[in-house]
Amino acid sequence: MENRLAEDLDHILDHTRDLWDELRGQRLFITGGTGFFGCWLLESFIWANDRLNLDCHATVVTRSPEAFKTKAHHLAEYKAVSLIEGDIQSFRYPSGTFSHIIHAATETNTKFSPVEPGELFLANIKGTKRMLEFADKCDARKFLFTSSGAVYGNQQSGILHIPEDYSGAPDTIDPSTAYGQSKRASEFLCATLASAELETKIARCFAFVGPFLPLDAEYAIGNFIRDGLLGKSIQVKGDGTPYRSYLYAADLAIWLWTILFRGRSSRPYNVGSGDYLSIFELAQMVKELVAPEVRVMVVGKPIAGKSPERYVPSIERCTTELGLQVRIPLSEAIRRTANWYIPLISNDLKGA
Repeated sequence: MENRLAEDLDHILDHTRDLWDELRGQRLFITGGTGFFGCWLLESFIWANDRLNLDCHATVVTRSPEAFKTKAHHLAEYKAVSLIEGDIQSFRYPSGTFSHIIHAATETNTKFSPVEPGELFLANIKGTKRMLEFADKCDARKFLFTSSGAVYGNQQSGILHIPEDYSGAPDTIDPSTAYGQSKRASEFLCATLASAELETKIARCFAFVGPFLPLDAEYAIGNFIRDGLLGKSIQVKGDGTPYRSYLYAADLAIWLWTILFRGRSSRPYNVGSGDYLSIFELAQMVKELVAPEVRVMVVGKPIAGKSPERYVPSIERCTTELGLQVRIPLSEAIRRTANWYIPLISNDLKGA
């Protein structure tokens, strides 16, 4: 069967080809393998494993193997992928050694899966602690933790691109910051438990777009693409003034693999794009690329004198230390995402 991601997977392999050799004959362990990040990591792993004859095996822990098989059958049934059913806080450790661990599982609080802030905070910390303990038990050499730009708290209006050494933080008495607080604490665990035997890599991830991104979740760019594909008005729920930047999923995979293999231990790296635009400008771009005939509707109104919110990373550390680049521009990223979803638009999505 033709892989509709072949162009993207070739792109990833072209820019990571010299990194994969250390996985040759090894075992890889992944949490969060069924999510947006995880699907891209598994897709690119399988692509490299086959084409470079790595003879590597990946084990993925998932709460529902059957649901994953329904979502991505070819990933779940691949000969060098094993699924373990369970939660990261309680799954039974598999036997044997694993050379590399990617910890991408996380609890989030959404309208679809509401989680009490205290529970979310503790679940993410406990999950990271348990995975670090597993890394020690299975003699892992490298451990990648997918953190978040939420660790910085609100980005000050005078900072166009937020750097890794920014000293700001989420408000400790605001329950809505539980996710960012948990990522900060998890980074601390990664740093304190790093050793000469275990390198802990930290990827502070911002905003992304690409196949596998849910179109019916709380991601503005996904909602805009969905509305355009369905021929509906593209609705901006806020006032359209916040600034965001988006990295395409194929570039994201390149960055994550590179940080795992080449990043410095206990040194955080921002992962995202430095090319920002307002949410309103994003809606207009999606309209022009996906459905020029629809309207863009802005629900809110800007507050006079209020500076627009920003969520935009500085990527200088990744570009200078690791040679990483934004290779696929946002316009092309939106086009590829929309084209991937066109045959998948279902009656369920139309009713969402």
